[in-house]
Amino acid sequence: MLLKEYRICMPLTVEEYRVGQLYTISKHSHEESDKGEGVEVVRNEPHLDPVHGEGQITEKRVHLSSKLPSWARALVPRIFYITEKAWNYYPYTITEYTCSFLPKFSIHIETKYEDNCGSSENIFGQEKSGCDLEVDFLDIAHDKIPERHYESSEDLRCFSSTKTGRGPLKEDWKETSQPIMCSYKLVGVKFEVWGLQTRVEQFVHKVIRDILLVGHRQAFAWVDEWYAMTLEDVRNFETQMHKATNQKLGRLEM
Repeated sequence: MLLKEYRICMPLTVEEYRVGQLYTISKHSHEESDKGEGVEVVRNEPHLDPVHGEGQITEKRVHLSSKLPSWARALVPRIFYITEKAWNYYPYTITEYTCSFLPKFSIHIETKYEDNCGSSENIFGQEKSGCDLEVDFLDIAHDKIPERHYESSEDLRCFSSTKTGRGPLKEDWKETSQPIMCSYKLVGVKFEVWGLQTRVEQFVHKVIRDILLVGHRQAFAWVDEWYAMTLEDVRNFETQMHKATNQKLGRLEM
C-alpha cells in the first residue's frame, strides 16, 4: 500500500466548507456525468455510528472506463464501475473505493477538517515507522492542474468573491488570509498485483492529487453560488442533483 497525506488549505471556515463541499460534489458529479458514464448515486441516507455519532452514508458507482489510460483499459472490461462508500461525520469523513473486477485494488481516505493553515502534525495519530509519511501541501491557487480541467472563471489568482469579498489569492495567501481552514486527507492506495503494484499505486495517487486540487479550487470558485445556503438548502440541492444525475446516466431514480 502507498500511503500519503495531503493538506489543502481554503480561505473558508470549517463550518462554511460543510455546505460548500456538499454543493461542489453534487454539482461536479452532475456536470461530469454523460452518455452512460459518470457518478450514479445508489443510496444517500442518515447513519448513526457508535463512535462518531450522527452522520450520512452515501454509496455511489463511478462509471469511467473511457477515462482510464490505454494500458489500464487493456486490463479491464469495457464497461465497469468503481464503488464509492462514504461516511460523513463532519468534520471527520471516511471514503472507500473498490472495484469488483479488481478485488486486490482499493483506496481508503480519512479526512479531518480544522480551522488552521495546515499546521497540525500527525492529526491521524499514525504510529512511527521506519519511513516517514509523505505530506503533500496543495496550493489551490498556484499549483498547476491538467490543462483539460482549466477554466478561467476558476482561476483563483484572479477570482474575487462578490458575496464574501475574498480573493484573488496571491502568492502569500495562506499566510495572510482570514478565515483559513485545512482539509487533511490520509490516502492509502492498494493494488496487490505483482509487476503492476508500484506503477498503479503511483498513477492513482497522481489522479487523486489532481482531483483534490480541482475539487477544492471549484469549491471556492463557486462560493457565490452556495454561500447563502443553509445545510438544509444544500441537502435539498444534493437530492435534486442526485436524481438528475441518475436520469442523465439512464438509471432509475433513488
